[in-house]
Amino acid sequence: MINPIRRALAALLTLTCLGAMSAHAAGVQGPIPPAFQNRMMVGLFEEAGQNWMRDSDVPWDARYRYFTKGWADNWGYGAHDGSWAASFFTETKAQGYVPVVTYYQLFGEPGGGEQETLAKLKNASTMRSYFEDVKLLLQRAKTFGAPVFVHVEPDAVGFMQFQTNSNPNAYAAIAASGMPELAGLPNTVAGWSLAFLQLRKAVGANNVVLGLHISAWASGKDIAYDSLTDPLQPEVDKVVNFLKPLGLATNVTGTTYDVLVGDPLDRDADFYRLTQGQDHTWDMSDMASITSRSFNRYAEWLRLFNQTSGKRWVLWQIPLGNSNHLNINNAGGARQGYKDNRTEYFFGASGDLHRRKFANVGVVALLYGAGAGGQSSYQNDLATDGQPYLKQRAKTFLQAGGLLLPAIGTTLPLPGGGGSSDAGTPPVDAGTPPTDGGTRPDGGVDGGVDGGTRPDAGTDGGTSPDAGSGSSDAGTSTDPSKYGFESGAQGFTAGGAALSAVSTSTTKAYAGTRSLAVPFNGTSGSGTVAVANAAVASGRTVTFRLWLPTGSKILGVQPYALEGAASNWRWTGNWVAVGSLTAGAWNAITVKLPSGSTTPLYQLGVEFQTSGTWKGTAYLDAVTW
Repeated sequence: MINPIRRALAALLTLTCLGAMSAHAAGVQGPIPPAFQNRMMVGLFEEAGQNWMRDSDVPWDARYRYFTKGWADNWGYGAHDGSWAASFFTETKAQGYVPVVTYYQLFGEPGGGEQETLAKLKNASTMRSYFEDVKLLLQRAKTFGAPVFVHVEPDAVGFMQFQTNSNPNAYAAIAASGMPELAGLPNTVAGWSLAFLQLRKAVGANNVVLGLHISAWASGKDIAYDSLTDPLQPEVDKVVNFLKPLGLATNVTGTTYDVLVGDPLDRDADFYRLTQGQDHTWDMSDMASITSRSFNRYAEWLRLFNQTSGKRWVLWQIPLGNSNHLNINNAGGARQGYKDNRTEYFFGASGDLHRRKFANVGVVALLYGAGAGGQSSYQNDLATDGQPYLKQRAKTFLQAGGLLLPAIGTTLPLPGGGGSSDAGTPPVDAGTPPTDGGTRPDGGVDGGVDGGTRPDAGTDGGTSPDAGSGSSDAGTSTDPSKYGFESGAQGFTAGGAALSAVSTSTTKAYAGTRSLAVPFNGTSGSGTVAVANAAVASGRTVTFRLWLPTGSKILGVQPYALEGAASNWRWTGNWVAVGSLTAGAWNAITVKLPSGSTTPLYQLGVEFQTSGTWKGTAYLDAVTW
């Protein structure tokens, strides 16, 4: 067990250095759009027609591409009918990814660049042609049918706030553009942003997720790199107040933006240091002050935005540099590109902790890509072990099931004592496991995880003495399992918002006459059922028998093992989506311990994730290895 003093110090450190992110009473705010499937997505930039992602053998979640001025007619090589977009959608879906459109057309419209943003909005003919193309995109997306994420105009809204002196009612030719669908919108800067919502509704493109880009400098102070000692909440309030009439608050369209989009940096940090003399490296330490140039400060800014706006975050165009790069222009050779630490922060030594920390401030997706030529790329980002850095680590993370996101009002427990699984309860015990299936200390790259394979992830196939009937086993009262629950709960306890106390029960039994009843109390979110000090030998596969009730709101389950300090609190998990299980029957779910795992385990158990306010009981039995 973790020393109580250590646990207390860890909790205090979390509260002090993370700006009380995980202990904030409200928990994370805002719904998760269905396209994100309630788990943290990981995606990449890739041009249409390219196949690196497909051939990488990594189950990426999303694929993004810029749509600049000219996309509608394939930059002069096709009809002005949006067929190029339709091809990108279809190609991306065929490879297994959600297509992401970074819509970046406004700066390419005639009349200048970024500094002329407001002037373009005042031009009725420009706005008419511009929004005709937006409408065409949405029509193509509707016909496509599957989820499409449209990221609206990076930095444009930040320039609008600058150029209007934070006045959302400054003139813009929106209704005046003459588009019938926009006739009911105000001729204001706010109306420009609302037009995306109005056109989505008019077209009926309900499969489109709309993300509004938030620039970290939009308030007039660059909170991430320059104005480090300025309080964050006033800067957040200034931007949110400007954005409310632009589609964050109730408006005439009847809808709002689905998510916010932020970019931690547009180029590798050492590119700025070496070519412009600017320090853009963030301190990775979990002890860094939120008044320092650090991930902690950026995370606190994200959290305050999430709490104030009620919207979750997508982090986009994250630089791909790592500490093994050569700090030279990337022409495609091994290790070329500039150093950065953002990929290492999320997928390095403390990747599990950092992914959870950022999920707790509202982040639902990590999208990686170079923002300019010559930067580091995922094609040649070799780490010190000679392996492609992001490819290798993301593969293990995603194949193991990824990370389930916290439900509204909750946070995920953090390894080491930080975090709370329910806004109204004290922090969960430091040993509460993560759900992302990775292994520490290197974010899951030790190769020992089961890799998401499930020898028997579905129903038991008739091997149960009970044959799934739920009755006792024809009078047999013995159960030779390691944990059969014939005499009690055998040390298993429940944690997390969704679960009430577990107990032994005769209602169902896979073997013997009893099982462990796992009651769900109607609170949406996650919960764990676990036991300490299970003596599982290295490399063994642990099997749990799970009775899945019919009609439940269980999204998935994850058997897991958490080792102790001698193994650096290594976590091994195997996420099983509910679609792979059979309701009203016993299912076998397994987790394979890595080679060299230490015994006894700090914790062995199963994590459940639910949606909706459902009350009911699942059952565990016959835990063997």
